[in-house]
Amino acid sequence: MRVILQRVSEASVRVNEESVGEIGKGLLILLGIEVADDESDVEWLVRKICQLRLFEDEAEKMNLSLLDVCGSALVVSQFTLHAQVKKGARPSFIKAARPEQAIPLYESFVAAMKSELGEGCVASGVFGATMKVSLVNDGPVTISIDSRNRE
Repeated sequence: MRVILQRVSEASVRVNEESVGEIGKGLLILLGIEVADDESDVEWLVRKICQLRLFEDEAEKMNLSLLDVCGSALVVSQFTLHAQVKKGARPSFIKAARPEQAIPLYESFVAAMKSELGEGCVASGVFGATMKVSLVNDGPVTISIDSRNRE
């Protein structure tokens, strides 16, 4: 699994001009699922995201986690995070999981985030839909994590 985390003061996602999810202070999580992913990737990534110290304390140091600040998460599926651009001008998405594999893992990821943060603190987009994502990046702080490379 590959994620792009963006610390936000607010974020929202719309499908067909209808709001399907929005949060205040927290993280926008763009989530890409690849063929090699399984439940162990979900568990590791959710734990890592919730414990990462990306929010500022009183001394303006990034010393607080999403849990510490009672922040929210907006999870948006994004298979394009697994684009391969080595050859030619058209990206290849061969590593991205097909919907029959990706949807259950996406839903598991959202459920695990709700379990960690609380039901009302997690919003999500619509898997496979064309979405309009809006955000106010706070910092800016943007972090990339890949569960295949657990460093």
